[in-house]
Amino acid sequence: MSQPISYKRHRFPPQIIAHAIWLYFRFPLSLRLVEEMLLERGILVSYETVRRWALKFGPAYACRLRRKAPSRRDIWHLDEVVVTISGQKHWLWRAVDQDGYVLDEVVQTRRDTKAAKRLLRRLLRKQGCPPRRMITDKLGSYAAARRQVMPDVAHRSHKGLNNRAENSHLPFRRRERVMQGFRSPRYLQRFVSVFSAVRNLFVPPRSRRSARATYLHRLNAMAEWKSAANIIA
Repeated sequence: MSQPISYKRHRFPPQIIAHAIWLYFRFPLSLRLVEEMLLERGILVSYETVRRWALKFGPAYACRLRRKAPSRRDIWHLDEVVVTISGQKHWLWRAVDQDGYVLDEVVQTRRDTKAAKRLLRRLLRKQGCPPRRMITDKLGSYAAARRQVMPDVAHRSHKGLNNRAENSHLPFRRRERVMQGFRSPRYLQRFVSVFSAVRNLFVPPRSRRSARATYLHRLNAMAEWKSAANIIA
């Protein structure tokens, strides 16, 4: 665990700050809707203040959230989605595992082998070990990058097998519509790093779970969130 988060020189208590950030990243809400929801509870705070809280504390929370332990039995699903920023196309490259857990995301201006190699190298550096298998769509850049970065890993290239990665784009697309796009690639990178970390924490794994197991999972996730925000439950 990194150094405790400091809330010095902030007028509002940590509980309110963490709750506002949780609302913003956990649900498809705009800043103004978060402002309205806080007002309903008698908390008068502007949407601009919520935005500043998200920029300052969101990355710190994401760094402190529990990460999935890497495993050589994991299957990596890789895909990319186009994001238009100020009229220019950018590509959000994403990798998820067999349970839909987002492993990494990187915003790039290219959609070629060089960009695919950068994603694979980031994944190997963060995960610490290669996967059991890699699944992608028909984009040839993945095969070329895989041969150069991790040639011993099995690779299957088929659009129908990569639904796991393609479905992982849907929550992001909903947020993109609510936010009416992004202002810069840097802001997009900062947002998705926090957004995916929060989603990884609160969304149960893709498996058959009872209602009680889902309830316990959410309780544990909320306790983990409070711990990351340095809030005493």
